Amino acid sequence: MSSRNISSLYLVGPMGVGKSTIGKRLARVMGLEFYDSDHEVEERTGVDIPVIFDIEGESGFRKRESEVLDELTRKKGIVLATGGGAVLTDDNRRRLARNGFVVYLTADVDHILERIAKDTRRPLLQTSDPQATLKQIMLERDPLYREIADLVIDTTRFNIKQIIDRIYNHKVIP
Repeated sequence: MSSRNISSLYLVGPMGVGKSTIGKRLARVMGLEFYDSDHEVEERTGVDIPVIFDIEGESGFRKRESEVLDELTRKKGIVLATGGGAVLTDDNRRRLARNGFVVYLTADVDHILERIAKDTRRPLLQTSDPQATLKQIMLERDPLYREIADLVIDTTRFNIKQIIDRIYNHKVIP
């Protein structure tokens, strides 16, 4: 754990590891506001992320995501669940690492696929081989998540309460 006083907590990791679910419960336990960067992008554009991908492509979505992250990482006393690809941008990684305590939630590919098997709202997995796609995504992003993580938790091995306890017991927020 970093020795600096942290007033916000950011959850990073691939899709399907439980960032939003854990973030909501964690915020409630800690008495903090909860934000989900993907939800914020959808609220501001008025359309779902798959529609943004269809119209603007991944680059258009990433630009919108960076704008939202710039704003949200300026807030204090929040729990923020980021989108899985938020770490792809250098500026986003710097903002997250500089402004809060970063928890990298991870899981094995098969476990993630089991969790999101029926979710059609994941544009990057709408391929003929979602398992191979997810493995490639994890290969590319895992080093980026680890680069900024203050704490890494494998969600495959713990239930939600255990994960929240592990984060909370780090006393990351004064």
